[in-house]
Amino acid sequence: MARLRLVWVLSGRGWADCTVSDHQAEVEVTASYVTAAPEELLTAVTRLVVGETECRAQFEAEPTAFRWIFYREGTNVWIRLLELADGSDHDNRGTEIWSTQEDIGVVARAVIRCFDEVVREYGESAYRGKWGEHFPRTELEALRAAWRGHRGDWAVSSAPSNP
Repeated sequence: MARLRLVWVLSGRGWADCTVSDHQAEVEVTASYVTAAPEELLTAVTRLVVGETECRAQFEAEPTAFRWIFYREGTNVWIRLLELADGSDHDNRGTEIWSTQEDIGVVARAVIRCFDEVVREYGESAYRGKWGEHFPRTELEALRAAWRGHRGDWAVSSAPSNP
């Protein structure tokens, strides 16, 4: 199993199932097109890549919600995935259903790979027909550009220093 893997499957008009897994566990969450779930996820990871230390994304499953919480310290990212009875609930009302700690490069590549697979599988036109909204091309390319622009920084910051 890959260190971190996300799979986005359009399960019906306006609905998607997202499976997220690491080397220890796997969970499936649902997203509805009533919010910009894929755009939120891509944007949150982009914000992490460029240096933010805490970001969130939320998938609405009507009425359940799944909240992604990302914490970054250096090149390490801790991801918590919460299930909430209502999307407006505070984090402490949620139940943690999955968590992992990964390198920022692993997180960025996993999310990029996920949406590259989505567009290969469905194409942008069929994606829009099934999801009800445009494929998040702008957000995907913003993440890809941020990752390309910052990955050299991670290699330098994680390299051992010479005395």
